[in-house]
Amino acid sequence: MLYEISEKAIQLENQGKKMIKFNLGDPDMPTPPEIIEAAYDAMKQGKTKYSSAAGEKVLREELASIHDVSVDNVVITTGSKWAVFSLMFLLLNKGENVVVPSPHWTSYDLAAKRVGAELRFLKGDLESNWKIDVEKLENLIDEKTRLLILNSPGNPTSKVIDEKTFSEIVQIAKSRGITVMSDEVYADISFVKAKSILDFGDDQILISGFSKIFAMTGWRIGYAIVEKELAQKMIKLNQITTTCVPAFIQYGALKGLETKKKIEDAVRDQFRLRADAATKVLSKAKMNFSRPDAPFYLFPKVDGLDSERFALDLLDSGVAIAPGTAFGDYREYFRIALTVNEEKIREGLETLCEALP
Repeated sequence: MLYEISEKAIQLENQGKKMIKFNLGDPDMPTPPEIIEAAYDAMKQGKTKYSSAAGEKVLREELASIHDVSVDNVVITTGSKWAVFSLMFLLLNKGENVVVPSPHWTSYDLAAKRVGAELRFLKGDLESNWKIDVEKLENLIDEKTRLLILNSPGNPTSKVIDEKTFSEIVQIAKSRGITVMSDEVYADISFVKAKSILDFGDDQILISGFSKIFAMTGWRIGYAIVEKELAQKMIKLNQITTTCVPAFIQYGALKGLETKKKIEDAVRDQFRLRADAATKVLSKAKMNFSRPDAPFYLFPKVDGLDSERFALDLLDSGVAIAPGTAFGDYREYFRIALTVNEEKIREGLETLCEALP
């Protein structure tokens, strides 16, 4: 349904309808010009041939320095989504299972199903402010559990896992011999401090990327930090599938890392203003929601709502949202991506509130 809404919104735009699109986590800011210039310079210097399936060494070295790991632990991937899929492909066998706190990013579900693994969801709720119940999570684990996925800050709730809960989950995983895959693509622009899986040792998996912080969604570049043996398996899989991320894109990403602090501060400040604007409108409408800990999302609840029907009908009013069912068993919820300016946020959310049944 998430992708169906997106296609319908594009079709309506192509027909001339004005749309305010809250449905995708694709920031409206342009890619910083210094990143574009660095990529262009790399192209002019001839970096348009095949690159290493592991990624350009200079970029891997910079990421290794940032995360305090060896360069042998870093693999550059075609977006963080490919990192997630390739690791599931390499780590999971048919009939094994993955434990995932929910609501969750839909790609975890789709990727696991593609490799024949069972998904076991730990359903969270707004009433607990989306806090993970560690005891319930442990009860989902059995002898066929191979992977536990964390996403902090999370999509669609924009909530950060607190340090105590994060630590308890990692200890459970280690004691049961389960790998933790931590998707931290929003961590650098979080409004509050977000712990990393690497804070608890370097024997687990970190997934991140450049799409959100540097507005590089269409560039398709991400990375994984994994143990050396697993990194080699990822590189071999890259060789027979995606081949490599184009070198000139990697040099653009490298330039982003060189100016990371300035860019991340500006992005964070911009989205904090947007979150404030959105919460004012939703609070005035007496909507039930949790204030976000990070960009880009809000995940409100309306009792009795069929969010799929509501999302489809709302398109006629020129507003696109993502129904809660795209993120698990959350029919009464919907996701709002604050990826438009404050004026459009107010206009779009006021239209949304007026359209509620």
